[in-house]
Amino acid sequence: MSRIGKRFELLRRQGRKALIPFVTAGDPQPSVTVPLMHAMVAAGADLIELGVPFSDPMADGPAIQLANERALAHGTSLQQVLEMVRRFREQDDDTPIVLMGYLNPIEVMGYAPFAEAAAAAGVDGSITVDLPPEEAGDFLPPLREAQIDPIFLLAPTSDRQRIERVSAVASGFVYYVSIKGVTGSAAPDMEEVERRLAVIHSLTDLPVGVGFGIRDGATAARAARIADAVIVGSALVNRIAELADRPAEIPEGVAALLREMRGAMDEV
Repeated sequence: MSRIGKRFELLRRQGRKALIPFVTAGDPQPSVTVPLMHAMVAAGADLIELGVPFSDPMADGPAIQLANERALAHGTSLQQVLEMVRRFREQDDDTPIVLMGYLNPIEVMGYAPFAEAAAAAGVDGSITVDLPPEEAGDFLPPLREAQIDPIFLLAPTSDRQRIERVSAVASGFVYYVSIKGVTGSAAPDMEEVERRLAVIHSLTDLPVGVGFGIRDGATAARAARIADAVIVGSALVNRIAELADRPAEIPEGVAALLREMRGAMDEV
């Protein structure tokens, strides 16, 4: 069982839901990322989604687009992101790490070399936003050989056939995008999310995480009532942007927001 599987199994036994923060590696500068990752774990993060900077992040709204620009301004590359994971693993061999990004940097490296390098660094899962399962046939075998979970997205518009297709190839967990839009663009309709999750849970045994639109403790708690995991990105990235000129304050600034969410989720 992968680190991701083990973590969800542990949380299930504890009766708790996973808190999964997303940050862009290298934002606002590369030296911040590893200390930030450790601070997020200390604040209650169960898994970490680490964004790989890309010049055209089509699924992301302004906050994460700007985070990508800040990271790319420092030349943050996929190889450097893997090195950040490797350094994180020097102190933490338990917290699952999922890389989230786009296909181009992986294609430049090559599917098998990427999977091998990611596994060696300590990566546990891969979300490739612009790679649908229908086109992932060449990518999945190297990931599975490296014991990296391929994680796919489902949307409010995904029908039963689509849910079944994604569930057949995914592992680790399924990422449900709770809004029809880019990251940070709107608040989710939780009643509709609950209806959709009931359908998804009826068609897969994988844990389901809800992301896009989680802003604070209240929205995290509402999502935790109906999902297996709460994924938060833009709210954290906005906090990083506010502190970009004071990078030493970023780990605690982000951790404070996560502690609020963790506390609200644990009260559910």
